[in-house]
Amino acid sequence: MSFVAGSLAGALVMGGIYHGFSNLMQTRTAQHRADIHTLSERIANASTTIPSPPPASMHIMHHPLTSLIQSKWNDEVAGLFGTAWRWEQRAVELGKKVLYGGDP
Repeated sequence: MSFVAGSLAGALVMGGIYHGFSNLMQTRTAQHRADIHTLSERIANASTTIPSPPPASMHIMHHPLTSLIQSKWNDEVAGLFGTAWRWEQRAVELGKKVLYGGDP
């Protein structure tokens, strides 16, 4: 008799545990479905206009005097490089004339 009572008690306990886990999984699944449905509605109904920060070009302050100074500086540096390049070409021509002959 104690074997039958023990088996019935064990089956009753296991049935309760099974029912508890089954009920827990059902409620969690229902909650996840509701959450996913809410999120999908938020995505589907989301605004297509995304506010963006102003472009970086709007943050640049234009100073005419600074621009003028930079322009003049760039012209002077370009002139120096052009002069150096012309001197190099003259040196190459002079070297060819000295090595291979010709009128200096």
